[in-house]
Amino acid sequence: MQSSLVEKDKLFIWHPFTPLQSSPDPIPIVRGEGIYLIDEQGNRYIDGISSWWVNIHGHAHPYIAKKIYEQALQLEQVIFAGFTHPPAVELAERLLGILPQGFSKIFYSDNGSTSTEVAIKMALQFWWNKADNNVAKKRNKVLAFNNAYHGDTFGAMSVSDRSVFTKAFHDHLFEVIFIDTPTVENLAESRKIIAEHSSDIAAFIYEPLLQGASGMKLYDASAMDELLKSIQEEGIICIADEVMTGFGRTGKLFASEYMINKPDIICLSKGLTGGTMALGVTACSQKIVDAFISDDKLKTFFHGHSFTANPIACASAIASMDLLEKETCFSAIQNIVRSHDLFVAELKSQYSKVKNARQLGTIMAFEIDNGKDEYLNNISRTITAQLLKKGVYLRPLGNTVYIMPPYCISTEELQKIYAAIVDMLNDF
Repeated sequence: MQSSLVEKDKLFIWHPFTPLQSSPDPIPIVRGEGIYLIDEQGNRYIDGISSWWVNIHGHAHPYIAKKIYEQALQLEQVIFAGFTHPPAVELAERLLGILPQGFSKIFYSDNGSTSTEVAIKMALQFWWNKADNNVAKKRNKVLAFNNAYHGDTFGAMSVSDRSVFTKAFHDHLFEVIFIDTPTVENLAESRKIIAEHSSDIAAFIYEPLLQGASGMKLYDASAMDELLKSIQEEGIICIADEVMTGFGRTGKLFASEYMINKPDIICLSKGLTGGTMALGVTACSQKIVDAFISDDKLKTFFHGHSFTANPIACASAIASMDLLEKETCFSAIQNIVRSHDLFVAELKSQYSKVKNARQLGTIMAFEIDNGKDEYLNNISRTITAQLLKKGVYLRPLGNTVYIMPPYCISTEELQKIYAAIVDMLNDF
C-alpha cells in the first residue's frame, strides 16, 4: 500500500519551529494560486500571512515564473567571487535607487538571518579595520532592543532577545547591551545607558517600528527618530533589520522612511523575491565601504555563500520589483491599509476578548485575552485549526493573532478573513 504524502513527511522530515512529538499533521499543499494555497484534496485556503511574510504578489505569479524560467535557460548559477552577471548588477542598481538615500553597495546572501549576520560582521569589522586607532579598537559590543528577533544563526541569535527561540544556546551567545523600544518616557534612561557604553558600542541593530516574531509589537516613529539621532551622535553604526518590513509591508516601501535619521546598513529578504526564491541583501553606506578599501588584504570582508547572488534568485527579485513599482500594487497596498483600519476599529469597539488591536500598513494584530501573552500559548493551535475549517490560514504567535496578506488580495477576500476571525472570537 502506497504511503501518503503526510505519512512520508512524518517519516523523513523535521519541520521548523515544530515539536517532534504531539504536533498536528502537516497539511499537504500541492499548488498555489494567487492568495490561495491548495491541498491535495482540492481544499483552498486564503494565505493570510503570505507564507511566513514572503509572498507579496500571490502564489505562482505568471510574470515572476516567466522571468525565472527565462533566466534558468540562460544562466542558473555562477561563482560570485571573481565573476558577475546581469541580474545581480541590475538588481543592485535598482535597489539602491529605491532604498532610503545614503546607501552605496549591495552585499548578497541567501536569507534574512544571514543578511543580519552579514550586517553584524560588517559593523564589527568596520571598527577592527580601524584598529590602529585605540578608541576604535574598543568598539566591539552591539546594542539591541529587548524583545528583538533577528534570526537563528548565532550572531543573529546573540542580538535577539533571550527568549524561547534562543534558550538552549544562551551560554554560547556573545554579550549584548539591551534597551527598551523607545517611548517619550524612557528616552532619557536609554540615552543614559548609551552614553555609559558608547565607547564600547560598535553597532545598534533594530527592527524599525515593528518587532515581528516577539508578537507584532509596535513602537513610536518619532521617539525612534530621537533615539537614532542620539545613537548616531555617538558614532555608533545603525543597522535596520527590514527583513520583514521592507517592500511595502508598513505602507511605505521601507519602514525606515518613517524616520528622518536613516541607518548605515539595511537588511532585506522575505518580500525581496516576491516569495519565490531564497535571497538576502545587506546594503551599506559609503562610510562602511570606505573602511574596507585598503591594500591590506586582512581588511577584506571574508564572508560569502555558494549561492551568493544566484542569477535565478536575482531575476525573481527584479520581476518582483517590476510588479511592486506598478501603480496597481500601490493601490492594492492602500486598500489593505484602509480595510485593516476599519477592522481594527471594529475589534476595539465590539470584542472584549480582544486586547491591543493595532495596525501598521498591511499588518494588523491583536491578542486574545486567554492565558499568558507568549509564543508558547497553545491557543495558537486551536485558532489555526478553527480558521482552516473556514478556508483561512493564519499562524498566531501564541495568543497574538495577526494578518499579513499578499498585496493582491481583494476587499472581499479580506472580509472573508475578518469574518472567520469574528466567528472564532464568538466561539470563545
